[in-house]
Amino acid sequence: MLRLSGLYRYPLKSAMAEPLREAQLDALGVAGDRRWMVVDAASGRFLTQRLLPQMTQLQARWQGAEQLRLSAPGMADLLVAVPGEQAELRGVTIWRDSLRVPDAGEAAARWLSQVLGRDCRLVQVSEARARQVDTAYAEVGDKVAFADGFPLLLIGQGSLDDLSRRVGRPLEMLRFRPNLVVEGAAPYAEDDWKRIRVGTLEFRVAKGCSRCIMTTLDPQTGERSADREPLTTLRGYRQREGEVYFGQNLIACGSGELALGMPVEVLE
Repeated sequence: MLRLSGLYRYPLKSAMAEPLREAQLDALGVAGDRRWMVVDAASGRFLTQRLLPQMTQLQARWQGAEQLRLSAPGMADLLVAVPGEQAELRGVTIWRDSLRVPDAGEAAARWLSQVLGRDCRLVQVSEARARQVDTAYAEVGDKVAFADGFPLLLIGQGSLDDLSRRVGRPLEMLRFRPNLVVEGAAPYAEDDWKRIRVGTLEFRVAKGCSRCIMTTLDPQTGERSADREPLTTLRGYRQREGEVYFGQNLIACGSGELALGMPVEVLE
């Protein structure tokens, strides 16, 4: 039987994962997931572990619905309020999308600039300001917060186990930053899924997730694999048209609750 064995959110894009036992889903995916983002102060372009591996050491945790707690080694924690209606709007760029979103203020900017060693700002997005998901794979009205392209990412535990065997050492699931992990399926079975149900919630499988250099970072230490694994191995058998794929992007067909252990059913 297939079941939900892992459930994660990432309150701040490219910061530490937050393991969950249960979660609410809203119009943008897991409630509170990737609603905050660090951007370059001058250009507004999004910043991630691809450029700043030290972001692996940055923790962000929601404190209720109106505050975020930021933590990093050697720094006092900082509480940041969700920007109000009067907050300054900042133009930001994430991949090909440009949007205007509220800036979280000077204290957060100073704190993050000290941690990351460059001038940056913290921004936040609400459902009203969220981006349209690529309509080549989604319907008009499907929205995403600050995730790269889709509101949810699913990975089969069997796929990671197979990849670990090929690489020759255990790999951490969090290298791949999924929201949902499903166990009980054959390796890469999720490649062929089109619709699934988890508990009572249905999801459309939009497309495979193309992978980048971030997968070579140890999620605990931020150190990059000297052998560029697991990307090197993935290129050997999971590459097509110049992209390497691992995991599947999902879009939820409504809102509701998820919890670890829920059954997963392949509908199509």
